[in-house]
Order: sequence, then structure tokens, then C-alpha cells
Amino acid sequence: MVANIRSGSSPGGALYYNKEKVDKDEAEVLLWQKMLEPYDKCGRLDIDVCMESFMPYLEANRRTTNTVFHASLNPSPEDRLTDEQLREIAQEYMERMGYGDQPFVVFKHEDIARSHLHIVSICIGPDGKTIDRYNDRKRSQEITRELERQYGLHSSQGERPVF
Repeated sequence: MVANIRSGSSPGGALYYNKEKVDKDEAEVLLWQKMLEPYDKCGRLDIDVCMESFMPYLEANRRTTNTVFHASLNPSPEDRLTDEQLREIAQEYMERMGYGDQPFVVFKHEDIARSHLHIVSICIGPDGKTIDRYNDRKRSQEITRELERQYGLHSSQGERPVF
């Protein structure tokens, strides 16, 4: 599994990117944690409500500029995973990365030859402290190798991430 991590100044950009995919039926919301119900009464993804879920965290620390954690998890095209397995993998990945108590939303994308995940979260805790992002990419690589072994996935060492 290949992971690609990006950061940014506002979760709105990552949320809108994923909403466009959902609106085109190329993605769906697979899981959300510590978020308000992300759908409006018509069943459409509501970015304003998602942003509302992140606001207390953003307001707790206005000094931090790169507040967004946006990860793409790309299993090998040979791996056929159920939605439940993808939820478990996303949850475990976030726990091990130190975001297990954070609000986040997981999108399953099917806009390329393989299903893959996009996870949008915030790197500020409710106390205003930033989550340690030192060596995020290295830790992420170690975690994805462990998840490959744990779930019996094909090794994707040497593959380039698809974002």
C-alpha cells in the first residue's frame, strides 16, 4: 500500500476536492469520526457541516498555518478489499499515525483502476496543541508495510503513489 500525505492551510480545499469526486459518483464517504453528520437532508455531502466539525480545533490554535492532514492510501490493484476492510485499515492507519482521537472523514475513490482512500483531518488537537508530524512520511511508510502484512496485502514497495 502506498501512502501520500499532503498538508495545507484549510481543510476546505481537501474537502471540496473529495466532494467533486462524490458528486461525480467517483467516490463515496466510507467513514467519519468525531464529525457532525456530513450529509444534508437531501443526502448530499455538506462541506460547511464538515468545516463546522473542524472549527473548534482550528480556533484552539490560530498560529499554526498548515493545519490539514490529507492522506491518500493506495492498495495494490491486485488487492480486492471490502468496504469494511477499508474502514478498518483507515481507522488503524489514523490511530497509528497519532490521529486516532481527531475528527476525520474517509472517502473511498474509484476514479482510477483501483479503489483507494482519501482521509481528511486536522493536525490540531482540542487543546490547541499540534499533533507531532515529525517524520510523518517515514512513519506512514512503516505503518503501511505493517498493514500490508496484517491484512495479507500485496507489497507495493517501489510503486509511486496515486493522489
